[in-house]
Amino acid sequence: MNANTDTIFAVASGQPPAAIAIMRISGPGAMTAAARLAGKLPPPRQAGLCALHDPETGMLLDRAIVLTFPGPNTATGEDLAELHLHGGRAVIAVVTGALACMAGLRPAVAGEFTRRALMAGRIDLAAAEGLGDLLMAETEGQRRAAMAAVDGIVSRAVGGWGSRLVGIAAHVEAMLDFSDEDDVEEMPIDAVQSAVAGLAGDIAQVLAAPPVERLRDGVRLVLAGPPNSGKSTLLNALVDRDAAIVSPIAGTTRDRIEAPIIRDGIAYLVTDTAGLAVTTTDPIEAIGIDRARQAMAAADILLWLGDDPPPGGQPALWLWPRADDRGSMPPSDRLAVSALRGAGMAVLWTEIANAAMALLPRDDQLALNQRQRLLCQTCQAALVAIAGEQDLLIIAEQLRLARQALDRVTGTTDVEAMLDALFGQFCIGK
Repeated sequence: MNANTDTIFAVASGQPPAAIAIMRISGPGAMTAAARLAGKLPPPRQAGLCALHDPETGMLLDRAIVLTFPGPNTATGEDLAELHLHGGRAVIAVVTGALACMAGLRPAVAGEFTRRALMAGRIDLAAAEGLGDLLMAETEGQRRAAMAAVDGIVSRAVGGWGSRLVGIAAHVEAMLDFSDEDDVEEMPIDAVQSAVAGLAGDIAQVLAAPPVERLRDGVRLVLAGPPNSGKSTLLNALVDRDAAIVSPIAGTTRDRIEAPIIRDGIAYLVTDTAGLAVTTTDPIEAIGIDRARQAMAAADILLWLGDDPPPGGQPALWLWPRADDRGSMPPSDRLAVSALRGAGMAVLWTEIANAAMALLPRDDQLALNQRQRLLCQTCQAALVAIAGEQDLLIIAEQLRLARQALDRVTGTTDVEAMLDALFGQFCIGK
């Protein structure tokens, strides 16, 4: 059976049991399938209460709200029907069984409704990726970034770049193919170079912004310092649970201990590390120290608990973890905290949050994911290669590569756009 002509169905409302379960049916046979269960269907886009019967046995399956949406103006671009069932497992199972027995129908595979929406042009690839991120969002920052992608922030930016690129390419093609025509206004090569440089600069500015993965993967918060400096106690206080073993014995922590936490809408991955002993003859401890150094190098924010500055002058929040020692005074350049009594923890979290916000995309900022970023880097590299180039054939080829990369960001390949711009803008009339 051709997958493009299949009618698919699936529960679109999460795992049962629940108050309501929405069974979605999409494809050329959606209306027929719904009618076989419900009898007379309500008018399109109007909810109707219907008794659902098994078309083979006539058995009453459920009383459900039925909605129909004729294509192509639907979420998938196809005929679409929704059965709002009672959300028990048995109800879902018996309705699913009845649909599965109908010729031309099959259960949907993961992401197939969204894939059909993409193929029908209802959404583009960037919006589809945003939808996937929205479904997985756990923090408010993740939700906002994903919602912006679904709403088209990436697509609009890439579309704007693409329009500028098409205009430049149309001028170059005209200079190559129609330079002997009187009705073609030739664009000087310096103007082409200037337009390309401006576009490359705009893309570079977006590439310099934090990636969207920062929101999903969390800010890497690493605790480091010499043995027995209070790292594990501080980790437990930060994550508010006993994630690490605390002991007065130096070298208790021999490997990295990672604990995820969400605080004030920001995801963190907090890492406790082995103490950085000056020397050791213990091979296991040596491995732990090496891993601690690797974690420090990969840290987004380093919390340093040593008396001496961090090795190599690495930027860090330098802590004085002995605020509960009333006989000591913290140096002015260090933040005094007591993980045991909670002293200074609120101030520490404020400092951490301020540092984290500088690493995360702003709400009003375009954030690209890794796939989009790599393609935009490819586009920018092609544009940068044009700098100083005088050969129009080479310029045209680099512009083609740049356009190809941008088309892949949104999942479109619009080779006709350049031709439309060429003949429309320059009135070739041929």
